[in-house]
Amino acid sequence: MKYLLSLCLVALAMPLWAADSASSREYTVGVVPQFEQRKLFETWQPILSALEKRTGFRLKLIGSPKIPVFEKKFLAGQYDFAYMNPYHLLKANDSQGYVPLVRDDSRMLKGVLVVAKDSPYEALSDLDGSMIAFPSPNALGASLLMRADLDGQFNLKFIPRYVQTHSSVYLNVALGQTAAGGGVLSTLKKQPEDLQAHLRILYETQGIKPHPLSAHPRVPESDREKMRDAWLALASTAQGQQLMARIPMFQSVSATMDDYTELRDRGLDDYYILD
Repeated sequence: MKYLLSLCLVALAMPLWAADSASSREYTVGVVPQFEQRKLFETWQPILSALEKRTGFRLKLIGSPKIPVFEKKFLAGQYDFAYMNPYHLLKANDSQGYVPLVRDDSRMLKGVLVVAKDSPYEALSDLDGSMIAFPSPNALGASLLMRADLDGQFNLKFIPRYVQTHSSVYLNVALGQTAAGGGVLSTLKKQPEDLQAHLRILYETQGIKPHPLSAHPRVPESDREKMRDAWLALASTAQGQQLMARIPMFQSVSATMDDYTELRDRGLDDYYILD
């Protein structure tokens, strides 16, 4: 009788233990710092809080002051989940085995080269020998794709100036600190309207599939799928769409490595700089 009673007590306790185990798992989340830290946390913390409710995980957002710091962290495997640019994903997959979970399917990632609205620059050749601002050497659309095009396609000679964030690029151009600057359309549209009004786009790169949320292989596959499912479920709600539009990610879909393999043929390794 005592044996049967013990079995019953164990059976009753198991669901509670399992629930506690799932809710006690903490995962770190890294986000490429396209914006300054306060704006990044304002954008991502509400999303992670909503995902915590759907997954039972505790998700800790880990900030990075600049993109090279973010790169060193994911190359060392310090993030369990990370929102990174597609070229970063290739490097993270090669070094640590990160795999993509979700991405935006509503748009393509394009680099844009902006100049001051009242500047005399009308063609890329007008910028020969000028200083051009970039967020960092390895920001994909804003720097890698852009520098590869300017150098490889147009043989443009320029002086790169790395200013840490996309927002700083646009400010440098508007204030006349640099002749031009590399960014991406989504971050340009996030700038204050009065800043946008002082800029114009001189050139755009070819588009590629945008940034994925990726997972380190140490995260169990079941938890990776739970995170993917929770993200897609959240994205299907009005609340989720409003939150994710700030990333921006407007139409979330599952992502695979096949979405990004074309990048390996772009010759970007020649322009990749690890600080």
